[in-house]
Amino acid sequence: MARIKDALSTRKRRNKVLKLAKGYYGSKSRLFKTAKQAVMKSGNYAYVGRKQRKRDFRKLWITRISAACKLNGMNYSTFINGLKKADINLNRKMLSEIAISDPAAFTALTEKAKAALQ
Repeated sequence: MARIKDALSTRKRRNKVLKLAKGYYGSKSRLFKTAKQAVMKSGNYAYVGRKQRKRDFRKLWITRISAACKLNGMNYSTFINGLKKADINLNRKMLSEIAISDPAAFTALTEKAKAALQ
């Protein structure tokens, strides 16, 4: 029976890490130890970044909606409250798209929100 050593699996694992580190600066793309550290760190940054992207987009949508509300003589919080009371279920992404692409429709939404608050 042939003797099997771990060289093949070790080489595969190291090449996988070095492939992920391709394009990194200096020895981070060439040396396994530093490449492994850089890949682990970049993985953490990527994980956190996926959460931050959701936060950033929600903040952007709210800012756009708020600006459109101010043009219609309303503030953001009363607009959202009015939509809830009028039983209009649109998420913030769609509301911001409406505010940008169709201001007349957004004005109609603000009127409905105002009517629901009366």
